[in-house]
Amino acid sequence: MNKVKAGIVGGAGYTGGELLRLLLLHPHVEIAFVQSSSNAGNAVYDVHTDLYVETDLQFSSTHSNDVDVIFLCGGHGAGREFVAKNLLPDNIVVIDLSQDFRHKANATASTRNFVYGLPELKKDAIKQANSIANPGCFATGIQLALLPLAKAGALQNDVHINATTGSTGAGQALSATTHFSWRDSNLSVYKAFEHQHITEINESLSALQQGFDKQLLFVPQRGNFTRGILASVSTKTDLTQQALNELYSTYYAAHPFVQICAKDVDLKQVVNTNRCFLHIAKHGDYVHITSVIDNLLKGASGQAVQNMNIVFGFDEKAGLNLKPVAF
Repeated sequence: MNKVKAGIVGGAGYTGGELLRLLLLHPHVEIAFVQSSSNAGNAVYDVHTDLYVETDLQFSSTHSNDVDVIFLCGGHGAGREFVAKNLLPDNIVVIDLSQDFRHKANATASTRNFVYGLPELKKDAIKQANSIANPGCFATGIQLALLPLAKAGALQNDVHINATTGSTGAGQALSATTHFSWRDSNLSVYKAFEHQHITEINESLSALQQGFDKQLLFVPQRGNFTRGILASVSTKTDLTQQALNELYSTYYAAHPFVQICAKDVDLKQVVNTNRCFLHIAKHGDYVHITSVIDNLLKGASGQAVQNMNIVFGFDEKAGLNLKPVAF
């Protein structure tokens, strides 16, 4: 099998580094370039020190069109700017990891129409796409907790969501709330009921459940750990525990990275993997779903590789058979 030639634009950040780690070990991928405006000419391992002895690649100042797929790993706004400035041939697949193309109103740019890249929702569309908008990290974990209910038309009440993310969710640039001295031994709420991922979650749920109009009462939190998201999701439902178990098991039967767990779940089960673990429990009139993912993998770079695998007809798990770090 010929290898897919891949390029990364904005390769010096967290998502770029994780993509490199995955693609260097992918059986069907050859990395053609890693672009970074701030690190052009530097060795990749000088920035991503975990890749020392893994690669001799250097950051380039520009991209190349001699590739099959380009991953856009810049900050929000950078993806739209890149697509506008560079009229790429239609045969180059673009996978954007920013929020620039996730919403229906923003999904078209130049000659490209971006498909929302949540495989557990849009796999058939992803197979045919040449432009993919990778979902947000919070949005991924929360949607995977709710998609089966929406598919069954069972979201008939407001949804309460409390989700905590690690510091890498804020990106590599330092700010007052990402410094170790502030984050360590600390916990804080931010963007309560106003987080930007609410829009894409609503759009996905509405696509499955016609007329969905309930509130998503989402309270995000900053955790004092580096990576992972734990989302605690609850809503009223008439479904029994048995019906819920069957609903979730059926929905995710064909999706290899989502696992329904009978016991409580925790972050260490999924960190460093592309997996999502779900625990579903009925409490009186409420169902409570715990969803755990790695924000940099299933919530970003791992999902981007999963989307690439689907587009090019590879095994969906190619390059993503990763073991969590248990200790």
